[in-house]
Amino acid sequence: MAAKVSLVLRPVKSIVVRFCPFEPNVESTRKFLQCIYHKKVQATNTNCEVTTDVRHDGSEPVVDVMFADGDRLIMKGAHLTTGEMLSALESRCHAKDLKEEQKSKKNP
Repeated sequence: MAAKVSLVLRPVKSIVVRFCPFEPNVESTRKFLQCIYHKKVQATNTNCEVTTDVRHDGSEPVVDVMFADGDRLIMKGAHLTTGEMLSALESRCHAKDLKEEQKSKKNP
């Protein structure tokens, strides 16, 4: 899945993936976690802290992404596919990269 999406974690500070493995709606969240742990994705930002919080409380699967600029992206994995979560993160990261490039061009 990581090969299909060109995910660059440069603007990401941390990712917390929280889920109960015994719930029937966690498959997409687990697959998202596998994609994030792919060595090519990890190589795009070695300072990005990925934390897995496995609980046995029947809680809803959640992916909480904290960006370096303080913005936050919270995805509730129960109703999203792996592809939807990856593309949402990829589009947000791409937008932040473009914003940073424009800022650096204005201030040489």
